[in-house]
Amino acid sequence: MRRLQQRRRGQARQRRNQETGVQTREGRQEGQARQAEGQGVSAAAPHPSLRHPACDIINGKIVPLRTGDAVASRNPARPAETVWSAASELAHVDEAVAAARAAFPAWAASTPDDRIALLRRFQQVARDRAEALAELICDETGKAWWESIGEAALIAGKVDITLDESAHSGLQRVRAFEFPMNETRRAACAFRPHGVMCVLGPFNFPAHLPNGHIVPALLAGNTIVFKPSDKTPGVGQMLAEMLLDAGFPAGVINLVQGGADIASRLASHDGVDGVLFTGSWPVGRRILEANLDRPGRIVALEMGGNNPAVVMDDADLRQAAIECARCAFNTTGQRCTSTRRVIVHERVAQPFVRAVCQTANTLLIGDPRGVGDGPRESRQPVFMGPIINAQSRDAVLGFQRDLARAGAEVLVESTTIDTPEGGFYITPGVARVDRFSLADDAGKDAGCDVEIFGPYLRISTTDSLDDAIIQANATRYGLSSSIFTRSEPAAARFLRESRAGCVNVNTGTAGASGKLPFGGLGFSGNHRPAGAFSLDYCAYPVATMIETGAEAQIAPGMTFDDSWVR
Repeated sequence: MRRLQQRRRGQARQRRNQETGVQTREGRQEGQARQAEGQGVSAAAPHPSLRHPACDIINGKIVPLRTGDAVASRNPARPAETVWSAASELAHVDEAVAAARAAFPAWAASTPDDRIALLRRFQQVARDRAEALAELICDETGKAWWESIGEAALIAGKVDITLDESAHSGLQRVRAFEFPMNETRRAACAFRPHGVMCVLGPFNFPAHLPNGHIVPALLAGNTIVFKPSDKTPGVGQMLAEMLLDAGFPAGVINLVQGGADIASRLASHDGVDGVLFTGSWPVGRRILEANLDRPGRIVALEMGGNNPAVVMDDADLRQAAIECARCAFNTTGQRCTSTRRVIVHERVAQPFVRAVCQTANTLLIGDPRGVGDGPRESRQPVFMGPIINAQSRDAVLGFQRDLARAGAEVLVESTTIDTPEGGFYITPGVARVDRFSLADDAGKDAGCDVEIFGPYLRISTTDSLDDAIIQANATRYGLSSSIFTRSEPAAARFLRESRAGCVNVNTGTAGASGKLPFGGLGFSGNHRPAGAFSLDYCAYPVATMIETGAEAQIAPGMTFDDSWVR
């Protein structure tokens, strides 16, 4: 209770401290809106980090959008504050695809070195605007400042990782190569871009994850039509603005804003050659269904996870408790790799569960920009801010009610935190269940296979590694997993048998290296991992054999008389 009161007092102090700054920013936005209207354009007032009012970007041009709230994002910490809003334009999808299609031949014919030069310019733009981008991420997602600035830094870093041949043979996936087969024959391989790539972004990492598709797709010679999440259109616009400012040719980068209708039109458009999607399994499934009659179209799906962590009786319990709590609750539980389930050995269950619950109860939750008076730099960082919206908050609370009805023991109750600004704050929840099983996947069983996108952790116990692996694999998802143990044989076995694309030892399920592949199995993905392997789905190889002599192979049973060609 004391901790919660401290949070509320800190949030109230911060609100009073920010009033002048918020009014100043709103005044600047109002002036920008009046200026846009004076030019004959009805545009939503832009966030200070944005260079333009709400817009699409088509064929290198800013296309202002009409005022409206068909697509609107609100600050999860202060829902009365609109970050971005506009009316979407379905016709812009056709225009953006046509622009990307027209730009493709020249862009594909450019050399990798030419593309690299532009990517390096984009990298510098991203570095120059990192703090402004972090401000927008923080306001539009509610992500804690330390996470927001961390995500913003990843934009420039992705360029280095993609171009780092020594780390993962990156450029070898787009540079042609050849080798001799004999004195007169040589073999060669070239990599060709697919064409127009549709990138559909998520809200939880609205800059980093779409950028992880866009950079390798551009390097491979593809053109882009990018549709951000309708929960984070502002961050999506800023990412596209930075790409435009880097000087990519007209039509190479295009942006369309909108909701499900825009996404559906784009993902099934006849002019699109690839769909690169990050989001939930239900949406990914619809994308797959929409492309069943297009076997030549590349579809790369990055989806969610019901990620398990196994804690054995020889684990370092301090390490395990910190990692499991951190990975369950950071980003307010809104990572696809968040720890959703823990299977802990019964011999150490009591101290481990106590430590996780104590950690959950003492996390500092509040305004993403920090708690306290004064400038942001002097405030105390919060561990997590609000969840993205009221629907997500209510889904977590509803999941908790369902668990309790199904027999789970709620150890730490997830509750809302009331603030003067009405933010979508929620506390972490922890529940104990008997075991995890695939017997029920409808959410009526406490051990059900349901991904709830919020700060909620379920814990079961086990008496053996055999059973722990069975419970860990009791999911239709397969994104990430972890084991905590001092036993090298146990860790090696878990690495072999855990059904996931990212399997960790003595570290949590959330977080990954960009120099490694990133993707999952089952409902988590379709065997097209991103990360270091993203270039693999951005270009296709063409194998060639070239004969430079006059030799021709006459097969058994074949006769040829040279006079026939004279």
